[in-house]
Amino acid sequence: MELFSEIYSCYYQVLRHLLCSQNSLSQQDIRSRICGEGFEESLLSIIPKLEDGTWNLLEKDGNLFCSKISSSFLTPVSDLEKSYLKALLSDPRINLFLDREQTKALQSMLSAVSPLWSPGQFRYFDRFPDGDPYEDETYRNRFRTLLKAQKQNRYVDIDYTSPAGRRLHHHYVPARLEYSIKNDKFRLLALKPEHPSKVRQARSHRRIPSEAEPDRRTCETVCPNTRQQERYPAKFRLEILNLSRIQSVRPLEKTLSSPVDLNAMIRHSYYREPLRLRIVNKRNALERAMLHFANYEKNTTKIDEDTYECLIYYNQSMETELLIEVLSFGPMLTVMGNKRFLRSLKARLRRQRALSMPVISS
Repeated sequence: MELFSEIYSCYYQVLRHLLCSQNSLSQQDIRSRICGEGFEESLLSIIPKLEDGTWNLLEKDGNLFCSKISSSFLTPVSDLEKSYLKALLSDPRINLFLDREQTKALQSMLSAVSPLWSPGQFRYFDRFPDGDPYEDETYRNRFRTLLKAQKQNRYVDIDYTSPAGRRLHHHYVPARLEYSIKNDKFRLLALKPEHPSKVRQARSHRRIPSEAEPDRRTCETVCPNTRQQERYPAKFRLEILNLSRIQSVRPLEKTLSSPVDLNAMIRHSYYREPLRLRIVNKRNALERAMLHFANYEKNTTKIDEDTYECLIYYNQSMETELLIEVLSFGPMLTVMGNKRFLRSLKARLRRQRALSMPVISS
């Protein structure tokens, strides 16, 4: 199978954009588009074939050119993409995004296509065995409800069981669904609105957070005074919910009038001083670290031939999980700072040591 398809060539893309134009184009317009989207030599190859009719794609009307195609057209799917899609259909997680009719239609269209890979070709190391129940229809329905609500900026009513076993019930706005390949689980980043009275109280008692504590993971958005939208300027706290712990989810009528900048909200919540790691690149340690901490915002710098410094940006809600991941990595990684993380790391090691020490009865 060829990895490259001519439908993704530069010439094809330039011509596709020219043909999809709804307006008549002058020769200068065509030249400008070709120069802007193609290579320097593209003019020498494309213009003569368009002008002499070798590529019978444009119709000349005086000094202007019009596309002979009345409407836009879809790019065909390459053989490689078909093979990729066929492989995805064997992944149980695909049914979280497609319903049965869509899956059945794709399987029929790709019946003669060989999959690019099979699930049995993959071996996962250090993966937890208690992944989410992707085959469970109830789980799938909850996932799709959250995904739809996220796209619509819609509030949902969620019943949730915390890791401590407490049953919680709140209204949220789904902001992002994330997948962990290590845990084989999905989690929801959800905006939890605070009560308007608390918002007004917080505004009258604002203070600057100290360097040892994070900025609160909050965001404000002003919405019109309507029944189905926010009646007050809303303040949100971002919470992380494991999908497998969600007991029920129900969409509500209320929606946000404008989307929240989630990435800015997350960055605003980071501790001022990032976690600083030193990585000795032996036994492929650097590559393993990049995969291990792939879901964190980070910056990595080469110190010398075998040593790298990695800065990981995190907030209070990420701290426990990051602590566990650092402890599970091994001796090729050294924690250099910050002081807060080092204190938490030492406290956790002391607790582990106390639990592992034998109890001597008198």
